[in-house]
Amino acid sequence: MENTDNDYLVFIFPSVSHALKAEKLLKAAGVAHKLIPVPRHISSDCGVCLRIARAQRPGVAALLQGKVTWEGEAPLG
Repeated sequence: MENTDNDYLVFIFPSVSHALKAEKLLKAAGVAHKLIPVPRHISSDCGVCLRIARAQRPGVAALLQGKVTWEGEAPLG
């Protein structure tokens, strides 16, 4: 079964440096993710966000908590 945008959500960060730090943490933990431009329907000053599978949300939030600041999360689709 092919993934659709509804299967993903994005973490939105206040700056590129926060997004890159989060990406580094996820990569080190072996979490599947993708750094993407912030979709047009989502407002952000940063310009980039991290896309993850919805099912990974609890683990990703726990991994980032206290290490990286994020502004919010939004469904991709």
